[in-house]
Amino acid sequence: MMPKFVCAVDVGTGSARAGILDVNGNLLGRVEHPILMNRPVGDHAEHDSEDIWKSVCIAVQGAIVQSGVSPSDIAGISFDATCSLVVRDADGAPLTVSTSGENRWDTIVWLDHRALAEADECTASRHKVLEHLGGVMSPEMETPKLMWLKRHLPETWKKAGYFFDLADYLTWKATGSLARSQCTLTCKWAYLAHEEPGWQPDFFESMGIADMLERGSLPKRASPVGSDVGALTQHAADALGLTTQCHVGAGLIDAYAGALGVLAGFAGDLSQIDRHLALIAGTSSCLMALSPEPISFSGGWGPYYGVALPDCWLSEGGQSVAGALLDHMIRWHGAVGEPNAALHKKITDRVMELRAGEGLDLAGRLHVLPDFHGNRSPLADPHAVGVISGLTLDTSFDSLCRLYWRTCVAIALGVRHILDALNDKGYAIDTMHVTGGHIKNPLLMELYADATGCTVVTSAAEDAVLLGTAMVAATAAGLYPDLPSACLAMKQGGRERQPNPDARRRFDRDYRIFLEMHAQRRVLDSL
Repeated sequence: MMPKFVCAVDVGTGSARAGILDVNGNLLGRVEHPILMNRPVGDHAEHDSEDIWKSVCIAVQGAIVQSGVSPSDIAGISFDATCSLVVRDADGAPLTVSTSGENRWDTIVWLDHRALAEADECTASRHKVLEHLGGVMSPEMETPKLMWLKRHLPETWKKAGYFFDLADYLTWKATGSLARSQCTLTCKWAYLAHEEPGWQPDFFESMGIADMLERGSLPKRASPVGSDVGALTQHAADALGLTTQCHVGAGLIDAYAGALGVLAGFAGDLSQIDRHLALIAGTSSCLMALSPEPISFSGGWGPYYGVALPDCWLSEGGQSVAGALLDHMIRWHGAVGEPNAALHKKITDRVMELRAGEGLDLAGRLHVLPDFHGNRSPLADPHAVGVISGLTLDTSFDSLCRLYWRTCVAIALGVRHILDALNDKGYAIDTMHVTGGHIKNPLLMELYADATGCTVVTSAAEDAVLLGTAMVAATAAGLYPDLPSACLAMKQGGRERQPNPDARRRFDRDYRIFLEMHAQRRVLDSL
């Protein structure tokens, strides 16, 4: 009898999560384990990739136990991860990316902004790779990070033998294969999957890292998402608690796994797919739009070819901080201590009480521009800053609740700003499929509908990111003939929320103010 289960692994910014799912997409066991982060200086953030692998192994073993499934019945595994950069020496051992010089810190975290100057140089090159990056290179991409490494840590560059996106590093740990995913290379390494050859050597040469491909053991060609990269090695199988019969699928970046998890139902009919948007909303937020034809929008990433579904183009917008901004407001206010789930709930409950009296006009003169970590989309300005207008001397708990509410409004208006940019270019988005931490925040979920005017669908999948990665694993294991078939078979439904028409005028006014604040910030910067 054919084994009927798969393992999906999702490595986020702070933890590794593993799930065991059946062929219908039901989650049978899920375990999470924290990972370490090192912040030696302001804009630097580093992981220890061995620590990540250990956390993955603990999470997978725990999920297997929780699911009650026999390891020999798990036919496939795949990994999604943040787009962090892992550096190894020629022997495959960790190699420092840290100013501290410690080899254990061998991974530059996706949110690390040390390479701002290098990103600006890439943008100034006006090379054609930028046509698929919204015209602007982000410091969150791998090219500027590699340039920074070569300049600032030349010893690391000299000793390097492997460069990996984090998802591909995990595939390598699992199989020993040097295959790289079409998702990771296309989205973060300036690889053009729709062209032959995909790599553009003249671009890397002009950026001073012509030796990147050789030094990083990067393949000539990317592997399609869900392709079978090979079976687990004995060593990896023992560490994960699986067998060497388990096949590994070329993985993806975490947000793209989420997009697959919530948009899977449209894999069979691409004609309608451009009306639907995936919003993967957590610490930061990613907005993913798919279309049969390439659609460029300035300030967005893409259009990328075949990075989620085959033969499909994807454009991505995003907010560099979303949930992280609400945490920041709580810390910054200073009245209530460290942000956690209970505190967010206490604030949300109080906002609901205050709104019962004041309605949507609550703190109506308080306005927030949410660009506290730059503007990823649609302005593509990593140097942008946040703004708060309308502060008083009030330091009470209620004043925090008012600021929290208006920050939620700002986050939702930022999403509307990106949606407008996408729809101006030819998308017809009227439905948002939301997954991630924000589905637990009733204020944000209400605002995503009311402030954008979209129908909002909350995925019935307990963890849509793991579901998307499980679809990839099932494809690699041969449980389905191709990725679209796996998507259709494993998709989960969702709950719809319609926008409240009575809220429209209030939020239209807020949006006009939001756009005016962007304009005024530009004026202040120019002075």
